[in-house]
Amino acid sequence: MPIMLPERMDRPAAGLPPDSELTPRQIVAELDKYIIGQRPAKRAVSIALRNRFRRRKLPAELADEIAPKNILMIGPTGVGKTEISRRLAKLTSSPFLKIEASKFTEIGYVGRDVESMIRDLVRISVDMVRSGMMAEVEDKAQAQVEERLLDLLLPTLRRKEAGAEEDVQRFQETRDKLRQQLRAGQLEDRPVEVEVKDRSSSPLEIFSNSGMEEIGIHIQEIIPGLMAGRSKRRKVKVKEAREYLLEEEQRRLIDMDQVSRLAIERVEHSGIIFLDEVDKIAGRESGRGPEVSREGVQRDLLPIIEGTTVNTRYGLVRTDHILFIGAGAFHVSKPADLIPELQGRFPIRVELTALNKEDFIRILTEPENALIKQYEALLRTEGVKVVFTPDAVDEIAEMAEKVNQDAENIGARRLHTILEKVMEDISFDAPEVQAKEIVVDKAYVQKQLQEIIKDQDLRRFIL
Repeated sequence: MPIMLPERMDRPAAGLPPDSELTPRQIVAELDKYIIGQRPAKRAVSIALRNRFRRRKLPAELADEIAPKNILMIGPTGVGKTEISRRLAKLTSSPFLKIEASKFTEIGYVGRDVESMIRDLVRISVDMVRSGMMAEVEDKAQAQVEERLLDLLLPTLRRKEAGAEEDVQRFQETRDKLRQQLRAGQLEDRPVEVEVKDRSSSPLEIFSNSGMEEIGIHIQEIIPGLMAGRSKRRKVKVKEAREYLLEEEQRRLIDMDQVSRLAIERVEHSGIIFLDEVDKIAGRESGRGPEVSREGVQRDLLPIIEGTTVNTRYGLVRTDHILFIGAGAFHVSKPADLIPELQGRFPIRVELTALNKEDFIRILTEPENALIKQYEALLRTEGVKVVFTPDAVDEIAEMAEKVNQDAENIGARRLHTILEKVMEDISFDAPEVQAKEIVVDKAYVQKQLQEIIKDQDLRRFIL
């Protein structure tokens, strides 16, 4: 499970056909670019995704009856469960939310209620739709921002009774000169005064962040002005004012009602929720302690997964066709420990296998965002070329496998720790290093990891 680079989630991967034409084979091929192995899980999610596309072509009456085939992924941490789901969502520009089932508590206990995950998913969808619409109106907004900046730099001339035409002409010439300077970037540090809305103390945001969004919605209905946020005037440089004004103009040019409508539609028909740590809510009540509400959480989750309507600040959301992907290690408990009703809502079960040395070698080198490729790209910005020899990659993979066996098995995440230790000195010295090419071989890896090797030997001796 390689590191995931920060990426936009609002458009399909480049060079692919429209999402409605992606076949299961194409979906698996795309997932193969980022996740090593785990073919059964990839096949399961690709079929689930293709069924969504098939459902769109059916008559509305029949399509409404077809429930998504939710998936339960079973496997140790760090083998790719989250990454498969996240990449699937990116591939189709679907709203995606990862959340731990253990964060929820039964109604009556202190903690998050299960409906909050739907509200979180809607907020993500709104941000995606709004970002797309703001990009569409950016050119128009930029033109309007330029005019507003010129107004701030050169206040509008008041027409006088005598010599008005000459004054207007002189004013226009001055404004044109300022426009040229503005476009050339010569006025970026000139101070101007702008009006900025302060949304930091909006009551609705406070309620949303605290999980009590419905209370905020009701307050907004009673006292609309309370949620609007206050404005204050600030003196800033032109380059900072441009950012404020651009966002303001883009927000003014888009229709938030349409954004909310499209966002909800996207959630209802293509939303994906990755429900991690399902194994931690499996099992019957122990009668005391923090686990007393585990079965209660399962029963609270049931209507959300089966299909219900949730009230959000953007409108009512039906959860009938959201795809739920459950995941867990199930070391102590097993899927059969879930309540029967919840088991029935995850008809597809796939087991993900633990990773070995050969998998680690492939993870380090093959994916498009492989860890070694990331380090090479980062250090290239310093003018340093880093070359990993095959025996170095082999040693890193072997060490990751050994540490996973002797300590807790955290899968591919172990590679992050090992490789960071290997590259620590090179990353630190890179800005001042004289050599423009650094070779990382087996001997260098062993030298950097000697403390870990000693710890392993000591642990073996003590045990």
